[in-house]
Amino acid sequence: MANAIRITMPQLGESVHEGTISKWLVKPGDKVVEFEPMMEVETDKVATEVPSPVTGILKEILAADGTTVASGGEIAVVEVEGDAGASKPSAPAAKPEAAPTQPAGEVGPMPTKEEVPAAPAAAAGTAAAKEARAATPEPLPEGDRLESGEHRYSPAVRMLAEQNQVDLESIRGTGLGGRVTKKDVEAAAAGRATAPALQAAAAAQTAAPAASPAEAPGDQRVPLGRIKRLVGENMVKSKSTIPHAWQTQEVDMSGVVANRNANKGKFAQQEGFSLTFLPYVVMAAVVALREHPDVNATFGGDAILLHRDINVGISVGMEDALVVPVIRRADSLSLAGIARAINDLASRARDGKLKGDDLAGGTFTVNNSGTFGTLFSYSVIAPGQAGILTMEAIVERPVAVGGMIGIKPMMYACFSFDHRILDGLQAARFLVSCRKWLESVKADTQIY
Repeated sequence: MANAIRITMPQLGESVHEGTISKWLVKPGDKVVEFEPMMEVETDKVATEVPSPVTGILKEILAADGTTVASGGEIAVVEVEGDAGASKPSAPAAKPEAAPTQPAGEVGPMPTKEEVPAAPAAAAGTAAAKEARAATPEPLPEGDRLESGEHRYSPAVRMLAEQNQVDLESIRGTGLGGRVTKKDVEAAAAGRATAPALQAAAAAQTAAPAASPAEAPGDQRVPLGRIKRLVGENMVKSKSTIPHAWQTQEVDMSGVVANRNANKGKFAQQEGFSLTFLPYVVMAAVVALREHPDVNATFGGDAILLHRDINVGISVGMEDALVVPVIRRADSLSLAGIARAINDLASRARDGKLKGDDLAGGTFTVNNSGTFGTLFSYSVIAPGQAGILTMEAIVERPVAVGGMIGIKPMMYACFSFDHRILDGLQAARFLVSCRKWLESVKADTQIY
């Protein structure tokens, strides 16, 4: 006996609440197989293939290519044989008295490749836990601390309210116990944009599509992909809400170059990929962040949140976009361990295999635009972070050495920082720590 199952959009990460279906890999009438790719989905964090949660025949597509669907929203109907759908109950709604009656045979959100449930009961429990987390304000991570006293609102809520200039006291919370959640702040900001800078940015974004540029014969119009559009919106938000400042220092990379030359052959043979200069700069940033915890921080309105964990985002360029996957707890890794983490994240980014959570939780960012020969970069800070360090090209230049002229491999380290969190002295101290660590590296410095 056939049973119709309604398939819903999965939640592709802890902080991801919707996805855009970029391409269906099957069409009505095709057979879909449990855990095999069914469609491609893009979010503001990552693009990935999503597998089918059941085996059966795709009867109807409810959300066409290009449609953005909230997590848990219905996207397709699949016909399965017998009681296949009965073993996959959907998670209970957060408020049963207000939720509509669920149709018989409906399943919960599809698991992604990385989240295959161990048993049907575990899948339902996971879905219920995700709904509970979505309805609860984000807690203060263990080890993070505020520089002022206790507050009624979570740091994430305070930061979002500050960025959008929303008065928290004017919001009626919808979370547990009447707590104000991030969704409440976003709704308030959408209804009343009070920051002049945000109003100007919104007006510019609204006007731009209407005032299409004049096209000449031979011009080509390239549609803006979802990821690139959202990255652009995020950068507008950053420049509109964060007072950027910038510093740079010149670094003698002689020791780093000597160390890499001494280790790169054995490293490539042992690890299976090349040792680059980026892990050295990331390690320098990690050491400096440990020395200067005020840089590993988030601005939260009337307080600054100092993070315990050092989670470093790494800029990875793809064919038509740039993503920033995160090395978690980078301070617990050796230089070789950082190199492995960078290689893993970059490889999965270019293969389209990153998970949504791979791009969340960064507390600081390192950019390596010097790979393309740049000498000075004024990088845009990721919202929620205090700064971004950019390594520039390593170039042999004449420098003064003991009163004489010598040729050395030199690099500029550029630092964009949030002037609400750091002043020029704090930024300079951080850069000095980065420079001193890099210049302390010798040919025989251990990388494992």
